[in-house]
Amino acid sequence: MRAFTYQRVRTPAEAAEAAARNPGARFIAGGTNLLDLMKLEIETPAHLIDVNGIGLDKIEPTPEGGLRVGALVRNTDLAADATVRRDYAVLSRALLAGASAQLRNKATTAGNLLQRTRCPYFYDTNQACNKRQPGSGCSAIGGYSRQLAVVGASDACIATHPSDMAVGMRALDAVVETVRADGAGRRIPIADFYRPPGATPHLENTLQPGELITAVVLPAPVGGRHHYQKVRDRASYAFALVSVAAIVQPDGSGRVALGGVAHQPWRSAAGDAALPQGARAVIASLLGKAAPTKENAFKVALAERTLQSIIADGGKAKS
Repeated sequence: MRAFTYQRVRTPAEAAEAAARNPGARFIAGGTNLLDLMKLEIETPAHLIDVNGIGLDKIEPTPEGGLRVGALVRNTDLAADATVRRDYAVLSRALLAGASAQLRNKATTAGNLLQRTRCPYFYDTNQACNKRQPGSGCSAIGGYSRQLAVVGASDACIATHPSDMAVGMRALDAVVETVRADGAGRRIPIADFYRPPGATPHLENTLQPGELITAVVLPAPVGGRHHYQKVRDRASYAFALVSVAAIVQPDGSGRVALGGVAHQPWRSAAGDAALPQGARAVIASLLGKAAPTKENAFKVALAERTLQSIIADGGKAKS
């Protein structure tokens, strides 16, 4: 790990000021992903801004009937919150499907959204990786690709986004609230939060340098049955091969978001509209343009079967 300076801040404004004074600095809260990346020298910030003391650890109702989740709310607390369990169960189930209990006790809402890919070529610094080192190439393309993307990838990157929580939030149409380094705030729909990899896969989201996530806002509850089903290589503490977040209404309509198949939680209006026609129609819409490799072509069929099992189970919710 390379040497760095460290600073604790007490307010979001102080964090923004510190980011403006230290270009290239990184915010740290739980550090469950960032510290690993620093040990491997994949991340090499010269300055860390500790935001644990800035008071963004509350879950509060909004005037519109939704819920504002502070950026520093721990994953364990968010999953266990009574309102989240009652009105946003897809999110609670997605959180409980992710990581271990120890990691969920440390990981934060904002950090979960910002965790980086688990592509093995990203973590192996002897391999070419455009996401880790822009312009170096992509050893994953033509390499071992079982865990990697089947849709939305590019000639420069086929990595997936690892977050379960983000898939649940995508199904809920969450909005990310931020404060920029100049102190101005903005709201980013989660549908617009992650960038397509294109030729610049190292630019993973639409945050600007020094911009701090302050909260995630969940719109008013939409009702329906909430499901999150994750398929992985072992029963716990593994990233998804495929995950499905689904909210199904009594008339068969609803919402479907997929994880483990792309660089971001994968959802579309056409996929939602196809839900009354069944799992095959939804997956044909969501993954009709998939370009899998021989090693991960199974993900298309696995996504369809996972959604089919959710539909067939009726009112039984799974995680």
